[in-house]
Amino acid sequence: MSMEQVVDLAKKHERWRLDECLNLIPSENITSPAVRQLMISDMGHRYTSQDTYYAGTRYIDEMEMLGEALAKEVFKAETANLRPISGHMSDIILISTFAKPMEKVMTVHPLNGGYPGLSEEGLLRVLGLQGVYFPFDRQRMNIRVDESADLIKKIKPRIVVFGASFFLFPHPVRELMEVCRDDGILVAYDGSHVLGLVAGGEFQNPFKDGVDILVGSTHKSFFGPQGGIILAKREYGEQIAANVHPMLVDNAHWNRVAALTMALAEVKEFGRAYAHQVVKNAKALAKSLDHSGLSVVGKEYGFTKSHQVILDAGGSKAGRDVARRLEKANMITDCGVRLGTCEVTRLGMKESEMKEIAEFIARILLKNEKPQDVKRDVVKFRTQFEKIQFCFD
Repeated sequence: MSMEQVVDLAKKHERWRLDECLNLIPSENITSPAVRQLMISDMGHRYTSQDTYYAGTRYIDEMEMLGEALAKEVFKAETANLRPISGHMSDIILISTFAKPMEKVMTVHPLNGGYPGLSEEGLLRVLGLQGVYFPFDRQRMNIRVDESADLIKKIKPRIVVFGASFFLFPHPVRELMEVCRDDGILVAYDGSHVLGLVAGGEFQNPFKDGVDILVGSTHKSFFGPQGGIILAKREYGEQIAANVHPMLVDNAHWNRVAALTMALAEVKEFGRAYAHQVVKNAKALAKSLDHSGLSVVGKEYGFTKSHQVILDAGGSKAGRDVARRLEKANMITDCGVRLGTCEVTRLGMKESEMKEIAEFIARILLKNEKPQDVKRDVVKFRTQFEKIQFCFD
């Protein structure tokens, strides 16, 4: 493959996904020019080490300390660790630090929208742990409180992890905290999807609700570079820091840490307004889709309180078909047909634009219009929103 082919593929991708598409994937977002500039900085070429093995690291080390300070301020946390290179790595660090083989870890089952990486088919199997799952109400898309409390008392898991991949409504952390505390259970919250909302004061505040550790991805509702983060109470944060390097993370990719620090500064400044608009847009999108005749999950409960809207496509095969049909019209979703409002909000779209997006979707899924006709209108619509909002100029 020639240099020209490499450059051409990158340009084609950027022109299509960045300029001509409506990205509705809830696990993606778009970074500001300031964040992108740091991603290509010289820090991406360098190492640093806690034992000061490498010289020449003074500014990298200062950047990490600045990022940690901003993260603690934004999330009201006692400790922060920016070194995990993904949200999944944050989960690995969390579980491997505090659970021993054969101990039980309670999560949301993947069939109920939980993260597969935290199931018995994923990380728990690798670490030799037993997975147990919250009793779950599929209609309400939430954890059953009384049944979960009884199960926690019965099995006494080592760690309880709230959070999910399909995440419409706040989890009942406060309601289940007392039973967890009675048995000395570590309580964690995987906020990968809702981290930007948590930072902006929307959805729920895990630490205020009583959790010990908050982990997550930094590139979903939070608008940073791809990566992970761990926030924790002091006693747990110190154990985590001792376990991160060199056992689980050696090179933390310091250009990413610099970019994340800038994103944290943006969230500190603009995060509340951004998160509020994200949720308003999600509610508006859900209502408009419902009015058009599409089946939207959670109608009886207000559709959503997060950045996500979930279409009831009737199963995984049907969901895959829906995603492919929408892609032909330049509307990008996933095969679970979760629709996210993070990126479109970052581009300056508001409730009125959500109505237009819902109409584009309905034209494909209900009216069976030709994809090329809808695509033409989507591209024209998309070109009206070129400047990223909620960031430093």
